[in-house]
Amino acid sequence: MRIPMMITAAAVLTTFFGAVHAQVKDYPNRAIRFIVPFPAGGATDVVTRIVAQKLNDQYKRQVALVDNRGGAGGVVGSEIAARAAADGYTLIMGTTGTHAINVSLYAKPSYDPVKDFVAVTPAALLPNMLVAHPSVPVKGVRDLIALARAQPGQLSYASSGNFLYLSGALFTSMAKIQMLHVPFKGGAQAMPAIVSGEVALSFATIVSSLPQVQLGRLRGLAVTSSKRFPSAQEFPTVAESGLPGYEAVAWYGVFAPAGTPPEIIRQLNADIVGVINSDDVRALLLKQGAESYALSSEAFTKVVQRDVAKWAKVVKASGAKSN
Repeated sequence: MRIPMMITAAAVLTTFFGAVHAQVKDYPNRAIRFIVPFPAGGATDVVTRIVAQKLNDQYKRQVALVDNRGGAGGVVGSEIAARAAADGYTLIMGTTGTHAINVSLYAKPSYDPVKDFVAVTPAALLPNMLVAHPSVPVKGVRDLIALARAQPGQLSYASSGNFLYLSGALFTSMAKIQMLHVPFKGGAQAMPAIVSGEVALSFATIVSSLPQVQLGRLRGLAVTSSKRFPSAQEFPTVAESGLPGYEAVAWYGVFAPAGTPPEIIRQLNADIVGVINSDDVRALLLKQGAESYALSSEAFTKVVQRDVAKWAKVVKASGAKSN
C-alpha cells in the first residue's frame, strides 16, 4: 500500500514542480499589476510610473500596469498586495512609511512588512524638503524654530503619509517646539494646500516640492538628508542650518507577496535593477529630486529590517501610536 502512495505523491510533486517551472520559464506572460499604495500624482506614483514604463519599453509590450490604491497611510494598498497571489503578477512600490513605519505605528498592524513580503529591490532614495508658503516670515530653519517658539502651536504643517508625518514629529521633538500637524491622504492633496497657504509649512518629498519652489510658489528652507542633495545643492540640510543631528531620508522599493518563487524574484531584481541603473532613469529621477537606489533582494531585506527597528524608536518617542 505504501509504494503506490509514494508513487502517487511523487507524481503529484513532479506535476507541481513542473507547473512552477513552466510558470517561471514563461514569466511574464500576462500583465503585472503594480500597486501604488497612495493616490495618483504623488511621489510614489511618479517613481512607480517611471519604473513601469521602462519595464514596458524593455519588454517591448505593456507588462506593468499601475494600480493606485491609496488610503490609511498606505495600509489599504499594502494589505491588497500582501493578500495577492504569490505568482509574480502583483507587485507593490512600498515606502519607508508602508514597509518600515506602519508596523510600529499601528497597535494592531494588518500586515507584516517582513513576513508578508519579499523585498525585490529599492528603486529610489528620497530626502524630504522643508518648505514654507511665501507669506510665512522665515528664510531658514533657525528662523522657523524661533518663530515656532514665539507662537507655540500656531504654525501648521502638512504631511502625506506616515514617513512625512514622522519627519515633522522628529523635527518638532528635536527642536523642542510645537506645531499643528495637518494630515492629507496623499501628496497630490497636500501640495495644493501648502501652495494655496491653507497650511504654513510642509515636510514634502523633493519630487513634489522642488518644482513648486522653482516656480516661486513655495520657499525651500532645507533638505532632510545628511548631505546636500545633488539636484538641490543650493538648499542646506536641516542639520547644517539650525538643527544638528537631524536626518530623515526615505526609500521607495519594489516588493512581491511572500511565497513568490525565488526564480521570479531573481528575474524581477535583474530587470528592475537594470532599469533603475540606466543612465536615462538616473537622470530622470535626479531631475525630479530622487536618487536611483538599487540593491539585491537580500541586501534590501536587511535595509527593511534595519529601518523597522530604527523608526520604531521614533514612533515610540513621538507618541504617535495609532489604533
